[in-house]
Amino acid sequence: MALNYDVVILGGGTGGYVTAIRATQLGLKTAIVEKFNLGGTCLHKGCIPTKALLKSASVYQQVKHAADYGVDASPPSFSIEQAMKRKDGVVQSLHQGVKHLINTNQIDVYQGYGRIMGPSIFSPMAGSISVEYEDERENDLLVPKNVIIATGSSPSVLPNIEIDHQQIVTSDDLVEMKQLPESMIIVGGGVIGIEWASFLRDVGVEVTILEAQDQILTSFDQDIVKELKRNLKKKGITILEKAVLDTSSIEKGEQVKVGYQQNGKIESLVADKLLMAVGRKPNTHKIGIENTDIGLDAKGFIQVNEHFQTKESHIYAIGDVIGGMQLAHVATYEGKKAVEHIAGISSSPLTEQEIPACIYGDPEIATIGYTEGEVEEQGFDYRTEKVSLQAIGKAHVNGHTKGFTKIIIDTKTDDILGVHMIGEHVTELIGQASIAKYFDGSALELSEVVYPHPSLSEIIGEAALAVEGRKLHG
Repeated sequence: MALNYDVVILGGGTGGYVTAIRATQLGLKTAIVEKFNLGGTCLHKGCIPTKALLKSASVYQQVKHAADYGVDASPPSFSIEQAMKRKDGVVQSLHQGVKHLINTNQIDVYQGYGRIMGPSIFSPMAGSISVEYEDERENDLLVPKNVIIATGSSPSVLPNIEIDHQQIVTSDDLVEMKQLPESMIIVGGGVIGIEWASFLRDVGVEVTILEAQDQILTSFDQDIVKELKRNLKKKGITILEKAVLDTSSIEKGEQVKVGYQQNGKIESLVADKLLMAVGRKPNTHKIGIENTDIGLDAKGFIQVNEHFQTKESHIYAIGDVIGGMQLAHVATYEGKKAVEHIAGISSSPLTEQEIPACIYGDPEIATIGYTEGEVEEQGFDYRTEKVSLQAIGKAHVNGHTKGFTKIIIDTKTDDILGVHMIGEHVTELIGQASIAKYFDGSALELSEVVYPHPSLSEIIGEAALAVEGRKLHG
């Protein structure tokens, strides 16, 4: 039997379920097809579990240094079992919350594998969804007026490397690890690699990062990267840049041995485990793309227009599966825009320069807008200033004064071109810069805001004052 819907969403991750809720708010009959659990990678394998583990590492470090605050604590030990138990509790609590939201909004959920069908007797256009189940149930056929593909992504792997989930692992494996290794080689110095390096080192694991490109975090502002590298090296993390892994050299035994080439020399490393953190690939395999006219780019990401429509105008795609900024909050933004377009609601789109990005290791990084390298490349007449957390009273109270905020402005218009932050809790502060960017704010406006004292937020005002030539502290 064919079941009719206004919208069917393939994938119940963060982007998928938020999009479904927005669709029902707009009066659209909506269904989600999800093979695994609602919440997707972000809730079960990525954002939430990794941040829960990073919080455990942060608490461990705080207790280790409790004497600095006048607290006499016994030398602490870290239990990966207890940290994982807490992580599981956080994930389960949020998962129950997502299910409640879906039920409250009367969204139908099909727990199965969705495949897009071509034109048939049920619809003259591609887009009907066959839901396949692992048990003996017959397939369900969903016939929607519109489809939104939100199938997300999964860890990428370099050619000729086999993930055995024991010694050679991905981030998906680490969120379920039962015991800590003594040493870890991380292949890839992007966001995922840096967050895992921070967590592992903070709980006592020896960490080496292999990055094939000129530097870790290639898309981030150079000043931020320089400060991060200084802090990671101070922790004892080894960072090897321009180091290309020789995939044919990997040997497994009691430990993993790998070879790599750096500056024309062949070197080798040995560790208990090897983490592949070389990005993420789109989940487009076996979802029926071949039954449509949907186009893919060279890396396999779905091509969409400014409304997130594919070449099949009634089939949309959002989130990691279309590439770009592979972030949960980007997926939810794109999903809401897509379903509002379906409902005939128009609004101005955001650019990538108006969307924040964060790294949640120690130290944290938060950024929005252009880097200094990008404004130079685009020929802006610009000015930049940095304010250290040393200038902020609350940072001293908290005992974390490492880091800074950097602001870049267009000298012709005073518009904010970029804000880049590194230090404790900056991921909580970047929202203020996001608001300023959204409303096309200027450094003058940011400098005239009254910030509570003492608070870390004062660093935003100090940076704005500095770039206006009116620095008060620092």
